[in-house]
Amino acid sequence: MKLQRKSGLRALAVGAVAVSGALMLTACGSDDNSGTDTAGDSSKAPTSSSSIKCADKGGQLLASGSSAQQNAMDAWVRNYMQACNGAQINYKASSSGEGIIDFNNGTDGFAGSDSPLKPEEVEASKKVCTDGTGISIPMVGGPIAIGYNVSGVDNLVLDAPTLAKIFDSKITKWDDAAIKKLNPDAKLPSTKIQTFHRQDESGTTDNLTKYFNGAAKDAWPYEHAKAWAGKGGQSAAKSSGVAAQVKQVNGSIGYFELSYATANSIKTVKVDTGASAPVEATADNASAGIAQAKVVGTGADLALDMSAAYVTKADNAYPIVLVTYEIACDKGNKAETLPLVKSFLGYTASEEGQSILSEAGYAPLPAEIATKVRSAVAALA
Repeated sequence: MKLQRKSGLRALAVGAVAVSGALMLTACGSDDNSGTDTAGDSSKAPTSSSSIKCADKGGQLLASGSSAQQNAMDAWVRNYMQACNGAQINYKASSSGEGIIDFNNGTDGFAGSDSPLKPEEVEASKKVCTDGTGISIPMVGGPIAIGYNVSGVDNLVLDAPTLAKIFDSKITKWDDAAIKKLNPDAKLPSTKIQTFHRQDESGTTDNLTKYFNGAAKDAWPYEHAKAWAGKGGQSAAKSSGVAAQVKQVNGSIGYFELSYATANSIKTVKVDTGASAPVEATADNASAGIAQAKVVGTGADLALDMSAAYVTKADNAYPIVLVTYEIACDKGNKAETLPLVKSFLGYTASEEGQSILSEAGYAPLPAEIATKVRSAVAALA
């Protein structure tokens, strides 16, 4: 999940290392988090703020799940623990599925997930949410960048059908007529296109293919899924692996959270959405894309329908986006952890908490959605 400088990513890495002993964070799961591998100057790391409203009592809060949001969690946990003496937040980055299992087994105070709860997961949550149910609270947004490496091409525009055909090996040369039409002024070589996709099951893949399903259904004949279904291409492990291959191989193209493109100085595709100008993958543009989404959850649940984002023609709205959620009980949270859950998630949803997302390679929630999120967190019981 940006337009941040490389030093910003490095700074967050140091922040993560500084608290790694207390957090016991792991780096495995369906989405990669190795953007924190780039250590560097910690002077840019976010600092704690007295505006954080700490829980009356400290204690320990366990959480786990989506590693797509780990860089954001690293920064949030660091800031919160610096501001709130006696509080220990332990977020284990594993995978969305594992986080939900842990939550529904009563292990965690909340879970991170790159998709809202499925009906069967909601039903299972009732066993641990006394007189309540698990709800999906959007918290972290971000653009999925399409990174490319083509010698002599510094500005590349593609649209959804062309991207889908490239990733399904239906377009195989960089000077294909469809690419030329979108880039009339570019000197496109006849180089063979080498696509790279995720080897592991990934929420990033799932969200990219949701975009293809929504914006290029005729060109992408597969259902969206965490496992790659397109024909041809080469696989690489996690977003870091895909980014490394794109950086090294001339003629290549791949997809990953924007932070990987920024950290590796990889050029990214501008997407022709039908807006007045092609849209670049940036935090602000991703937030504008997410703003097209609709809340479809009922009651306190804030699950989002992203389909309008995929086909938006709004200016400066980037359409290839993902949203990760925090899963919590609307009612029936454990009494010993509820104050800390509400305090911590209250901080992450606050203007201050959301403001640091751009530094970590993500997109802040649009104002309308953020307001609903803050209300949902405040109402947890």
